[in-house]
Amino acid sequence: MARLTIDRAQKRFGSYLALDHVSIDVEDGEFLAVLGPSGCGKTTLLRQIAGFDKLDGGAIRIGERLVSSAETHIPPEHRKLGIVFQSYALWPHMTVAENVAYGLTVAGVRDPERARRVAAALDLVGLNGFAERRPGLLSGGQRQRVALARCLVTEPSLVLLDEPLANLDVHLRAAMEDEFARFHERTGTTMVYITHDQAEAMALADRIAVMDRGRLLQLATPSLLYREPANATVAGFIGEGMVLPATVLSAPQAGRCRVKVLGLEAVVRCRPDQPVTDGAKLCLRARDIGLAATGQDGLAAAVERLSYQGGHFRLEARPACAGDTLLHLDANEPAPAAPGDTVRIAIHDGWVIPDAGALREVA
Repeated sequence: MARLTIDRAQKRFGSYLALDHVSIDVEDGEFLAVLGPSGCGKTTLLRQIAGFDKLDGGAIRIGERLVSSAETHIPPEHRKLGIVFQSYALWPHMTVAENVAYGLTVAGVRDPERARRVAAALDLVGLNGFAERRPGLLSGGQRQRVALARCLVTEPSLVLLDEPLANLDVHLRAAMEDEFARFHERTGTTMVYITHDQAEAMALADRIAVMDRGRLLQLATPSLLYREPANATVAGFIGEGMVLPATVLSAPQAGRCRVKVLGLEAVVRCRPDQPVTDGAKLCLRARDIGLAATGQDGLAAAVERLSYQGGHFRLEARPACAGDTLLHLDANEPAPAAPGDTVRIAIHDGWVIPDAGALREVA
């Protein structure tokens, strides 16, 4: 295991700043997911950690060892880390055992030690009995496990995973998520997992780093990231958040304050230092709103789409008072309305996005 410290990392490609003063501390044995849309900088960050590129500013340490800075660059083969790629990158002419042993062979490790470590790595990923097969005879999930075993056999202190489930179908992704989670629990290896898939990040990670345009927007546990996004970008990206202008009417009491949004008043969650203001932004999740009960205050909205989600419906409606806003919520069976109908929507909860948009983190 190894602690990973990224301190104000910068990387430029010409005039484009791909990494803009990114700082992250990954604890020994932690599973960190780096999440963001295409072009956000997450793969560039992985390349800096791996040593494939040189930093233009800042520093990266693995354990206490400085491996990257503007003046220092330790090559990848001397960083004692393992990498699992999206494409598996297996040699088709080699057996499973030969693929797994490749790194040991290059490092000069000989049998019987090499054979022992290969057998142990295959056992760890549940591929006993597959040593003599070739990659072409394996399923996608089995090939991914061979790639993981090849990474682990060198006993790295840090494992980097570059969108390792992107090429798998939905059912196989779920199985491999379980595989990665079990592996991390068994070994306690420090892992950095690059992905654009929120569900993967939420299911696997101890903490998630959300990136956009080369900047770290928020670093937090999955729960805190979902409940308390640090800014409007994170709120809109995570969990299909709806970001609406709001007026904060009261000072916080017990972590909640009264707001006015779309002409409707509601009591929602907020930071203890949230000021009274007419320039706030409110993040709503589908679970925060619902169809108003009889006699309850509600927002008139026209239903635009109704889709069955298995056990419930997803309802999309446009408020009469805000024609450029589309709200989505879940509704139980039977279908409560049809496209074109007018419904009344109540707001049960929400989160006032902090004014400063500062990073929020939990240890």
